Amino acid sequence: QVQLVESGGGSVQAGGSLRLSCVASGSLFKISAMGWYRQAPGKQRELVARFSSGGLTNYADSVKGRFTSSTDNAKNTLYLQMNSLKPEDTAIYYCNARIWTTKWDENDYWGQGTQVTVSS
Repeated sequence: QVQLVESGGGSVQAGGSLRLSCVASGSLFKISAMGWYRQAPGKQRELVARFSSGGLTNYADSVKGRFTSSTDNAKNTLYLQMNSLKPEDTAIYYCNARIWTTKWDENDYWGQGTQVTVSS
């Protein structure tokens, strides 16, 4: 019913930039929140940035000042602009969204993930 499709991952050198996109499609009655998480090998999945419908964005301390999340509501798309990338940013990046598919049903959805690799 709902699909989240990420794109934009890749390999860059330290100091470089990447822009991730996440497009939500399907039964989208209302999107309450969208965000980015990442998981590095051997580590737990962690929050990178979360954007709520109230307009607030929370960032992990490790990415503040370097990453910027934005949305295009008309396109149901979430972006993550990543600048000044560091090797420790290497991870699989996942898009997450809390979506009402009807006025009674709200659930969390995840994308398939996109790999970001930063070399030193």
